[in-house]
Amino acid sequence: MTPGSDEPAQMPVEDFEELARAAPETVTLEFIGGRLKVKPVPDGDHAEITMWLIRQCMQQRPELDLHPKQGLLVESYRKGRARPDGALAPVGYFAGHGDWADAAGVLMTVEVTSFDSDTDSRDRREKGIGYAQTGIPVFLLVDRSSDTVTVHSEPSHGTYQKHVSYKYGDTVTLPDPVGITLDTEKLKDFAH
Repeated sequence: MTPGSDEPAQMPVEDFEELARAAPETVTLEFIGGRLKVKPVPDGDHAEITMWLIRQCMQQRPELDLHPKQGLLVESYRKGRARPDGALAPVGYFAGHGDWADAAGVLMTVEVTSFDSDTDSRDRREKGIGYAQTGIPVFLLVDRSSDTVTVHSEPSHGTYQKHVSYKYGDTVTLPDPVGITLDTEKLKDFAH
């Protein structure tokens, strides 16, 4: 179901998983709010932002890995399936989990917005709700439309209670349990 609505799911989650397994590598499918979502292939700037974040995490917290595109069981009752741009977890956490991992050990998810028509509902709203319902402590949104970084934290009752936005160039301290400080000056290189 769509987060916060009584609308029925588009298909059973098992059908979605079968469809996702058969999808070509050029397509990323997600199941958010009971609806099939097609995530666009990242452009060069999107990929560079993700790699910058991976390096920051590795340098400051070498005991953690930021996994790009790791499938997660999200939303209430783990009925959603999301592939965040990054999932921060202890080294080795995802071993043996398969395509869709339990998010219990994930400390932070990352989404970098795209310039497609669905990014507003998918990246800015629906996925954040799914991550909060799952109890992921921190959700970091890099919004390329507004050149901002928003830190969502303190998940409770299916939503993040705290939202703090920063402009590219600001210093961003990610709250515990992440405990990483980002100097976002480098993100200006990817603003257009």
